Amino acid sequence: MSLQLKFGVSTWLWTSPFQTSSIDELFSKVAGMGYEYIEIAVEDPALIDGNAVKAALKQYNLKAVVCGAFGPTRDLTSEDPAVHQNCFQYIEACLDFCQIWDTKFFAGPIYSAVGKARMVSPEQREKEWQLAVQNLRIVCEMAANRGLEIALEPLNRFESDLINTAKDVLRLVRDINHPAAKIILDGFHMNIEEPDIIAAIKLAGNLLIHFQVSENYRGTPGTGQTNWAAYKEGLEAINYNGVVSIESFTPKNQELAAAVCIWHPLAESQDAFASEGIAFLKKTFS
Repeated sequence: MSLQLKFGVSTWLWTSPFQTSSIDELFSKVAGMGYEYIEIAVEDPALIDGNAVKAALKQYNLKAVVCGAFGPTRDLTSEDPAVHQNCFQYIEACLDFCQIWDTKFFAGPIYSAVGKARMVSPEQREKEWQLAVQNLRIVCEMAANRGLEIALEPLNRFESDLINTAKDVLRLVRDINHPAAKIILDGFHMNIEEPDIIAAIKLAGNLLIHFQVSENYRGTPGTGQTNWAAYKEGLEAINYNGVVSIESFTPKNQELAAAVCIWHPLAESQDAFASEGIAFLKKTFS
């Protein structure tokens, strides 16, 4: 079976935070490498002119995926309702970008703050789970009112203590019980948490609407220990026909580097990372 995939790459590979001033250089580069999608990481919506991005997408014949960034001030499992409201406002801005850019979903670990990884009591865990479910139903309504969906991403145990596996995120989606709630899987996190890559992808099934990849060490696809054949077999098994997007990060931004623990370059250059990465993906998934 031949997969009918599209390929994308995250703005995080080059820049953080993404802002209007970087659009032309970045979009022309990504399009020239043969990508069809650019995955726009929205850290601060105020730095982004949505209409300027829309024009650049058209100019360079690219489509967008919109991913969120969730820190302590954007934590839907916080006990502080003011934090929830701040998160809702941020998500609303991201959903507005989705509409402007004709993107059908908003993706990321929307349920909690990245880096919130603790040992807590079962009672506290259940309390935070229910907060996530309750608040994500609100997010799903926000998305559905715009004709959009959300894609919830499991993170590895070092970045989240709530949702680590496909089984976890499927349980969350079922508890939310809203048609707008879908799944994104990231191969980097899967390599840490999943005992069986193929089974995890099959478990997500038709709820999987986006797929991110990098090497096991966050490097260029094809240069590490990742079982790429398992990714391909899993995606074929569920007839996935969406985007496979490279997500890694620039070490040049100190705040971002600290968040994702990337302390040095993972390739000869970020451009080489992206160009060699798409060549490998096209060959692998052909």
